[in-house]
Amino acid sequence: MTNSSQIVTRIAPSPTGIMHIGTARTALFNWLYARGRGGKFLLRIEDTDRARSTPEATEAILEGMRWLGLDWDGEAVSQFARVPRHAEVAHEMLAKGHAYKCFASQDEIEAFREAARAEGRSTLYLSPWRDADPASHPDAPFVIRLRAPRDGETVIEDAVQGRVTFRNDQLDDMVLLRSDGTPTYMLAVVVDDHDMGVTHAIRGDDHLNNAARQAQIYRAMGWAEPVWAHIPLIHGEDGKKLSKRNGATGVMEYAEMGIPAAAMRNYLARLGWSHGDDELFTDAQAIEWFDLPGIGRAPARLDMKKLENVAGWHIARMSDDVLLSEIDDFLALTGLPPLSQAQHDLMAAAMYCLKDRAKSLPDLLEKGQFALASRPLQPDEKAQAALDPVSRGILHELTAQLQNVSWDRDTLEAVLTRTAEAHGTKFGKLAAPLRAALAGRSVTPSVFDMMLVIGREESLARLTEAASRDG
Repeated sequence: MTNSSQIVTRIAPSPTGIMHIGTARTALFNWLYARGRGGKFLLRIEDTDRARSTPEATEAILEGMRWLGLDWDGEAVSQFARVPRHAEVAHEMLAKGHAYKCFASQDEIEAFREAARAEGRSTLYLSPWRDADPASHPDAPFVIRLRAPRDGETVIEDAVQGRVTFRNDQLDDMVLLRSDGTPTYMLAVVVDDHDMGVTHAIRGDDHLNNAARQAQIYRAMGWAEPVWAHIPLIHGEDGKKLSKRNGATGVMEYAEMGIPAAAMRNYLARLGWSHGDDELFTDAQAIEWFDLPGIGRAPARLDMKKLENVAGWHIARMSDDVLLSEIDDFLALTGLPPLSQAQHDLMAAAMYCLKDRAKSLPDLLEKGQFALASRPLQPDEKAQAALDPVSRGILHELTAQLQNVSWDRDTLEAVLTRTAEAHGTKFGKLAAPLRAALAGRSVTPSVFDMMLVIGREESLARLTEAASRDG
């Protein structure tokens, strides 16, 4: 247990093969809340479903957390490794009279429900073993059930949803320990959260009904409940509920799209939480500002256009070194060839004229293609069309004029403007063939920026090559 004054949050995903974007957003909220208050942020892998919980599935969660930059305190906890502790608590509840042995078979439970349906009664199972004399217990397999209160209400004071009331006659005596001795999810979560000292349970509002049942375990054990905070789910752009079943995007797919992790953190923070009208902010600001009252109750909706704008804002503000490191990681993640040292150096030199308009890392690489390309360039269709015979003649003439001039922006601009005027046109008309010659693209940074980045020798070589290219 931690000391009582320290805030402890956690994320407890089930390993399913991907880290779902909803899980990522929940992890971020917990991380922000803890980091902003000098608390601890813990990671627990809910791996009790042994069929699905493979090492690969667990690694997918860890990879998602690492990419997002959500560092957790201590080692990741395996829920499965704690099964003996869960069973111990179930037996403690049994000894204290807060739970009981139920010997009913599945057939008997189903027969009870069928009869209830036929008679129009509640199908909530009422075990005949709840008040049975232990002397009447058979020597047979049994489950351990919670002796839940039958009257009154269970109230959850939720930091996001407000006061939520559940009628106890609508909650059954849930199973805590199965007949094979394995714990149910409901029991395991409570025991783990208690033992890990969790003070705030910040999670999706699909767990709100679970909170009532879990609160009954806390109360039966005399344990302090965490602050409950059930956050709205994320919906798709179509307004429909996101789920793993309908192909919702995993967080690493955003990494593969080339969204920087810092931008993803900013975007996810705003998905269901707000701080005034602030849309764009740094990690430091998010950590300072994040609080539970800022979380809304309505479902958040994914908006890819907004995500691109957030990504563009972060890319423009990143240091060149950080951006180059992000590019290296992106290329490795997507299986693309790494940059050579020469390409690295040229991208670093070009960054000043690339990053202000890029919306993603692939966008940045596309805009920087002139710095990455090597001769002979392969012009795209539009660039090829700009290299008509007249344009190639002008490029040939220009190459000769650029041989011995000072290689600075003012001089280059003067030479190019003078050449355009000599052909009775404006510099703008020269831009298309120059872009095609220098980058093999029709959309590029400014011609002058490209010439300054790649230098005199390479610029002249590319102009010469383009001027002699067959139409």
